Parts: sequence; C-alpha cells; structure tokens
Amino acid sequence: MPIRLLFALLSFIHIAQAKFPDNYGQPLEVIAFGSCNRDELPQPVWPAVTELEPDLWIWAGDNIYADWYQPEGKKVKYKVNRAWITKRYAAQFNQPDYAAFREQTPILGTWDDHDYGKNNGVGDYALKEVSRDLALSFMEVPLSDPRWTRPGLYGSYDFGPDGRRTRVILMDNRYFATSPKANGSTLLGAAQKDWLEEQVRESDADLHIIVSGSQFISDKHRWDSWGKYPHERKWLIDLIRKYERKAIFITGDRHIHEISAILDKGHHPIVDITSSGLTHSWEKFPGEENPYRVGKVHAGLGFGQIRIDWSGEAPALQLEIRDPENKVQNQYRIQF
Repeated sequence: MPIRLLFALLSFIHIAQAKFPDNYGQPLEVIAFGSCNRDELPQPVWPAVTELEPDLWIWAGDNIYADWYQPEGKKVKYKVNRAWITKRYAAQFNQPDYAAFREQTPILGTWDDHDYGKNNGVGDYALKEVSRDLALSFMEVPLSDPRWTRPGLYGSYDFGPDGRRTRVILMDNRYFATSPKANGSTLLGAAQKDWLEEQVRESDADLHIIVSGSQFISDKHRWDSWGKYPHERKWLIDLIRKYERKAIFITGDRHIHEISAILDKGHHPIVDITSSGLTHSWEKFPGEENPYRVGKVHAGLGFGQIRIDWSGEAPALQLEIRDPENKVQNQYRIQF
C-alpha cells in the first residue's frame, strides 16, 4: 500500500465511518445534493435534508474549503498542506448534524477547486495527490473501489435493476485540467475523456446523472464552467445525443442555485441543476445572462433534490431547489 494512501486512511481512523453505498440493487428514487460548504460556518441545511430521507447524498464539490478559513469573519493564518486539509475534513466529518446524517445516508461525491486545495486550481497543483487521497478517505470510498487505483477522483456507480437503473457518473474537473487559455486546453484530460466515452457508450442504464464541480450548460458568465472548454462541452453533448442517453447534470461552484436546460427537438432534454450554497451564498447576486435558465435563481442557502418516478415506460424526474426550511425555491419536471 502506498505510504500516502496509508496516511490518508489513518487520518480518519479515529472517527466513525461514513455510510458508503452498499445496496446497488435498489433503485434510486430520492437523491439530495449540494456544494460550497465551509466547516467553520453554521450548517442549517442538514436537518432539512435528513427530513427527506434521501436514498443517496451527492457532494457536488467545494465540500470543504482548504484554502479559505474565517471563523466569525476573522482571518486566520494557515498553510494549505496535508495536515491542514486533514483537519478541515475531520471537522466537517464530525460536524454534529452532518455526522448524524451520514450515519443513515449513503454518500458519494466529487470535488471542485476549494476542496482540491487551490482557488481555480488545475492539474499543476502540487498537492493534488494528497488532496485526492484525503477526499476519497472523507467519503469512505472502499479500498477495493477502482477510484483508488488511478489518478484523479472520477468514478461511476450503477443503482437499480434493469428498467430502473441509474448510473451516477462523478467527474473530476481539476486533477487533469489545464488553463482554459492554454493551447490545446482540456478540462478532463485524455484518460478521463476515454473513460467517460466508454461509460456513456457501453451503459445499459435507464438514467444517467453526471456530477461536475462546475456548471455544464450555463456558458455566458465569466466564472469557471465547461463553457471555458467549449470543445469538450460540445463533445459531451454530442456523445449523449449520439447514444440517445437520458442524462442530467448535477453541478455546484457558483454560490447560487439554478436550473438550466437544453431543449432541442428530436433529442432528450439535457438539464443541469446547480445547487451551490450549503453554508454561504451570493446573497447580493446581481443577475447574469443564462439563455438556458428555467425558473428563477435562488441566491440563499439551500440544496438540491431529485425525485425519480419509475412507474412509466421512461423515468420522470422532479428537480427541486430547497432552502433550509425545506421550502421549494425552484422546480422543474422532466418526462423523458
């Protein structure tokens, strides 16, 4: 066993294990998810999520902030290293409401830049192997999982029997990425891109949920998004359409919550539900162009929920943005 892997596992041995999914034969009906979570801030969302009793929780990135720490608004001097990232993950793991939630709820997830360890960080980040191992340890990914055997954080999991099968695809938009301004820029890297193509091409799932730290559909704003890598964004849209996959995206990063949809005749809808702001959000959001937006932007705290109805010939989805009081702030229904 590599020393860095052993260290990552020992870093969490003093705390109870999270509940990693273990019943892959059961179809998913309720999925909750969220992003942008700082362990030093109040976390009012967990009781609301717990109330919904989701079959699965998905971390959509910025699950901790290794590069930002201001308890009570006070700046603290720190150095981002193995010990610091471990401390932040341990604090979140033991946060009382989250600790109670994770004991009863299966958890999967990917990352974005702040839990990666560097704002807007890409593949040249020096601590990426350390942060990768700690991220997998935080989510208690078993050592037998293929994600431990390759670089990066990407992976996939199938849930449910034939006719009600969901494939959850977790993307890594940091470990292999290059600057969007670089010649031949890439978000995914060659190995992950080949893997993703196989995941879509060879899938026998009835629904695909693709998880990305940064927004996939919205491409007009100036922040991180797949829109900064238009060739790979188009490639993935074309891939989904080529194999006629029923697919939605779960994304985070933005400190706002919104739903975006590509609705082209002759194709299944491709929908991106962004939920970003578990502990902090862009409360004074000034607005921005998004021609794909459906409904309104919610700029407060909240999380996302997906309800899957398997009673018909094809799955029907109810997408919702909910606030800490469990009130629905935006919703969208998909009938494939």
